[in-house]
Amino acid sequence: MARRLPSTPPVIAGFSPVHVLGSGGFADVFLYEQDMPRRQVAVKVLLDEVVDDRVRQMFQAEANLMARLSTHPSILTVFQASVAADGRPYLVMELCSSSLSERYRREPIPVSEVLSIGIRIGSALETAHREGVLHRDIKPSNILLTAYGNPVLSDFGIAATIGESDPDEPIGMSIPWSAPEVLIDESRGTIQSEVYSLAATVFSLLAGRSPFEVPGGKNGAADLMARVDKGGVKPSGRTDVPPSLERLLATAMSRKVQQRPATVMELVRGFQQVQAELGIPQTAADVAVEAWAVATPTPEGDRTMIRELQPPSRVGRRRRTRRPVQGGVAATGSRSVGTVHRTGSVTLARRRSRRTVIWASSVAAAVVVALAVTSFVLVTRVGSGAIPTVSDVRASTAGQSVTFRWSDPGLRNGDTYVISSNGASSQQSGTSFVVSGSKGDEECISVAVNRDGKTGVASAERCATIGGGS
Repeated sequence: MARRLPSTPPVIAGFSPVHVLGSGGFADVFLYEQDMPRRQVAVKVLLDEVVDDRVRQMFQAEANLMARLSTHPSILTVFQASVAADGRPYLVMELCSSSLSERYRREPIPVSEVLSIGIRIGSALETAHREGVLHRDIKPSNILLTAYGNPVLSDFGIAATIGESDPDEPIGMSIPWSAPEVLIDESRGTIQSEVYSLAATVFSLLAGRSPFEVPGGKNGAADLMARVDKGGVKPSGRTDVPPSLERLLATAMSRKVQQRPATVMELVRGFQQVQAELGIPQTAADVAVEAWAVATPTPEGDRTMIRELQPPSRVGRRRRTRRPVQGGVAATGSRSVGTVHRTGSVTLARRRSRRTVIWASSVAAAVVVALAVTSFVLVTRVGSGAIPTVSDVRASTAGQSVTFRWSDPGLRNGDTYVISSNGASSQQSGTSFVVSGSKGDEECISVAVNRDGKTGVASAERCATIGGGS
């Protein structure tokens, strides 16, 4: 079938068209020059022949979704959305240099880079899921690279609210990266199907082909659907991909939904664990947290076990002033974990030593003492070994990185280590953590154990200077 010619770029006040960037089944994307502020942008314009009331509603929903989610450093930024004078809706977006689909078939992408991409895009997906949104079209061509080479997730055009998609609504799908239950119409899309698609995308970046594509064989739509439905993806074929990563991706692409990781965050943690195994710097997972979780000093649950949304970390850190961190929340003037507990126990001790009871303020005093007693009990429980404590963090430097190691203090099945470093935190099950930087940089970490969603007391902070002694 002959490819259609791109449509004529619409007249948009404050923007001048330059040339077409790409064409799809429902829209064209043009390069425009914005007058003020002066910059180049990508403008996605719906085709006139597909625009009706329903399409306008879907496009408006996409614009609102992108505006809500694009504050994430790994989601494409949308600047504005409107309807042109000729009636065609359009989105003004950040201009990206290319998509990963233009690269992974052309050249092998290093394993370390693929893992970093998987973690960044996974954190974007996890953020969307916590907002109640499914992407439903995760694939290499929807991962774009910014001018600085950072991967961002794009195209929420067929996104749906979790659990609320219309069963009669036709949806588009990309067969090589879609979960089998979606392909055979058993599901309209779930978090587990997004886990599958992300794993299939990461596999493609490693293998240079989609998971069920047979080099030199028949790879039509029906052939691929039959193989996807049968399941059992074969290894990537690369000798530099560790077996642990092959197993992780195979599990995430299991034909049986219940055998996959329950959330994208679980898959992201698996990628971080492979990074630790390979001795490469761990990529932080940026996932939005509620305001109360950022403000609360004691981390509770997964949301404070990962880095809050901040500007993306830069490659090659500058020399910094040490700031102690625990549990992923920066300490500013006091310890981030246990501050209330310690203050409460001291208050209780002082009240006991004075033996003063003033009946006029008995209600207030009772409240303070009750809080103090509760805090004292919490500190005692943590210190008693309910959650083991890491006490022997060691550091060794090599080249432009420092490796921190420690001994297992007695983890149970399901426990993880929470590594706090430079104001960010991540989870893993391995007993080593690698940080890279420039010569002379001082890197510090503390390690705590997370059990059943609760994090114990962190180890004493251990620091080392890159290029210096251990």
